[in-house]
Amino acid sequence: MTDGTIRTVDVVAADGVRLTADVGGPESAPAVILLHGGGQTRHSWSGAVRTLIDAGYRVINFDARGHGDSAWSSAGAYDLDDRAADLKAIAALAGDRFVLVGASLGGATAIHAVAQGLRPRAIVLVDIVPHPERQGIDRIVGFMRRYPQGFGSIDEAADAVAAYNPDRPRPRDSIGLRRNLRDSEDGRLRWHWDPRIVESEPEKHHAVVQQSTLALAALEHLPVLLVRGLHSDVVSDSGVVRFAGMVPRLDVVDVAQAGHMLVGDRNDHFNAAIVAYLHRHSPLETGGDPI
Repeated sequence: MTDGTIRTVDVVAADGVRLTADVGGPESAPAVILLHGGGQTRHSWSGAVRTLIDAGYRVINFDARGHGDSAWSSAGAYDLDDRAADLKAIAALAGDRFVLVGASLGGATAIHAVAQGLRPRAIVLVDIVPHPERQGIDRIVGFMRRYPQGFGSIDEAADAVAAYNPDRPRPRDSIGLRRNLRDSEDGRLRWHWDPRIVESEPEKHHAVVQQSTLALAALEHLPVLLVRGLHSDVVSDSGVVRFAGMVPRLDVVDVAQAGHMLVGDRNDHFNAAIVAYLHRHSPLETGGDPI
């Protein structure tokens, strides 16, 4: 693979679910595995992917099960145990030098996978903490549950997104939004995720993440970075303090004028923070010291 080439591959998870990933950058370089948030697809990382490849890193960017181009679980298996097993299958593409970068649900998956034995060089959590704010989580889950009937047009979907995130400028084109929608047999557009993903209550997942964070804390040589949006309704000051109490080595980068969807809100600031952190903990020259 040439340095700038991005290819799409399929990986089969332990339970047979097909996972779709984009892989780019030098094969000999340390890898960065990107995990998007719930209700998103791998395309939410588009700007970060190009920045990381241009910086010399290998990038593995995949759709979580039940999202995007990855398959849905016929058994409705969407617990963090299932997602952590998926991440282990994806990490097999990376060799032994990789960093995990997970947003929201992707960050929860990364924490749980580390507790299950996965050993990255570092872990970057994007606006997610073990004790998130109930109001913010309810707003996300409520949005994901709100439109089971789908939309009659792309404009209807855009109106729904604008109502959910009124502080973000409305996109000038619908290409990005269209990637998050699928064509249904009845002619309507529906979100590109399995509705069963949000059937269980969030508290179930939070309890798992809180327990897994104790295992993360015990890995004293594993660097942990939290990048949070200062306008986030999911990560509060008290949530950061509680996280730092569990993991005292936690580094925190605050991104001004950004909410929970900070990768989209301030992509340039996010990319700069990630590249700087990688240079410290997974440098291109050596790939970092083993943990």
